[in-house]
Amino acid sequence: MPNPTFDTAAAHRWFAAELNNNLWLALDAGRWSADETEQNIHAAHASCYHWLQVGNVSHHARAECLVANVYAAAGFGESALRHALRCQELIEDSPYAFEDWDFAFAYDALARAYTLTDDAGEAEYHLQRAQTAGDGIVDEEDRAIFLKWFALR
Repeated sequence: MPNPTFDTAAAHRWFAAELNNNLWLALDAGRWSADETEQNIHAAHASCYHWLQVGNVSHHARAECLVANVYAAAGFGESALRHALRCQELIEDSPYAFEDWDFAFAYDALARAYTLTDDAGEAEYHLQRAQTAGDGIVDEEDRAIFLKWFALR
């Protein structure tokens, strides 16, 4: 196969960000058809793959959070939990690589996943952690973005 005529790193970055942004818009929009659900699951994994090619640990964790939220929106609790736990693991391994809002979104993803797996105790625990972390987000715009997302429960 010949060498590509484009910058592959730039392409990975573009696809990762484009898929990420479109999926958050889809998550904000709400319910999906069966076809949209399947497409969004594949797109979430594709975004994560592209971030793994060119990103750092924070990109990876954010991508895992996105995958978890897409699975949660689709109603697939076990898959949502798997990716939410991976996000949490990445954050715990390198906490200084993350922004304050990363913690809020990660706890929220865990709460959503545990809700779907019928673990009410863990769901409530992580819901409270998400609320506390969200209230502690320093930047007003970042806090507003999280609180808007958090309200879409």
